[in-house]
Amino acid sequence: MNPLTVDPPILDLRELLTEALRRGASDVHLLTNQPPAFRINGVIELSPRAPLDESALTRSIDAILTEHQRGDWFTKKQLCFSWSPPGIGYFRVSVYSHMGRMEAAIRIGQRAVPTFEELGLPELLADLATKPYGLILVTGPTGVGKTTTLNAILGRINGEARKKIITIEDPVEFLLPPGKSLVVQQEVGLDVDTFHSALRHALRQDPDIICIGELRDLETISAALTAAETGHLVFGTLHTTGAAGTISRIVDVFPSGQQPHVRMQLSHVLRATVSQRLLPRADGNGRLLIYEMMIGTDAVKNIIREGRLHQLANVLQTGSEHGMVRQDEMIRDAWLAGSITYETAHAAIGDPAVLRGR
Repeated sequence: MNPLTVDPPILDLRELLTEALRRGASDVHLLTNQPPAFRINGVIELSPRAPLDESALTRSIDAILTEHQRGDWFTKKQLCFSWSPPGIGYFRVSVYSHMGRMEAAIRIGQRAVPTFEELGLPELLADLATKPYGLILVTGPTGVGKTTTLNAILGRINGEARKKIITIEDPVEFLLPPGKSLVVQQEVGLDVDTFHSALRHALRQDPDIICIGELRDLETISAALTAAETGHLVFGTLHTTGAAGTISRIVDVFPSGQQPHVRMQLSHVLRATVSQRLLPRADGNGRLLIYEMMIGTDAVKNIIREGRLHQLANVLQTGSEHGMVRQDEMIRDAWLAGSITYETAHAAIGDPAVLRGR
C-alpha cells in the first residue's frame, strides 16, 4: 500500500505578520518555493523559514478570503483588500497569479496616523491644506510613502478644523481617528465600485475635502479637476516623478482637442505638487524623505496654461522664497548633514554638479 499523502501545514499568516511588525517591515511577500520575505528599510530580506509549498500557500491565503473574494479570484485572478486580524494590526493584501499559482504581497497598515514632524514634511504643506479649494498632488513611484504623506495632511486637518473629509482608497491603509472633522473613508471594492463613480457620488455628500487614493484614468482626473474647480479641496496621488512629469501626465491623458481646456483648469486650481522618494539613512536606521515641492504661483500657472513645461525647472530653481524645494538640493543638504552617504546621494541625484556646489 502506498502511504497516505498528507498536505503540508498551512502558513499561520497572523504569526508571520506579528513577526513582520516586530522587525519593522513595511511589506511581506509570499511566493511559491521561496521563504516568506520582508521588506525592511526598502530592502528585501528572506525569512529563515522553510520555502513555501504551493498547496500550503494557496490554502493559507484562501483561509483569509471571504466567499465573495473567492468568487472574484476565480474570475479575475487579482484581489486587493484590507484585512484586520484582531489584536494584530491592519493590513493591505494584494493577491495575484504567478504562473497559475496564488501568491500575495501584504502591506503593513498603520493604526497611528504619522505627524508632519515624524515624516519631515514642510509646514507650508499644512498651510496649503487650509485653503478653501484647490488641488494638491503627491507623486512618486510605488513604495515611497505617498499615502503616508496624504494621511499626515488629513490627520493635521482632522485635528484642527471642523470639515467633512471623504477619502476614496484602494484599499484604506490608515484609519483616521475621531477628531474635529467628520471623516468618511471609502474602500474601492468594499464600499464603492470605482474611483470615478465614488468621486461623482462624493460630490453629493457635502464634502469640504476629498482625498483620492490614485488618479488612475481620464474620468477620475477630470472629476478631480471639476471638484477642485467647484469649491472643494482635493488631494490625490500619481505615479509620476517631478513637477513637469506630473503636469504632463494629467494633460496628456486627455485627447488633444481637450488639452487647452485642461491646462486652463489645472492652472486655476493647482496649489502644489510634492514629488517624493525615500533614501536609506547613513546610520541604517530607516529611510529619509526627500521631495521636490512646486507651489502654484502665478508664474507656474502661466507656464501650465501656455504649455511651457520645460520652464518649470527654472521656476523651481528661483522659487525658494515661495517655499519651492528642488529635490537635488535637498539630497545635497541631506548628504552635507550626514543623514545619507555620499554614495546614496550620488546615485539619487539628477545633476551630480549640485554635489560639487555648482
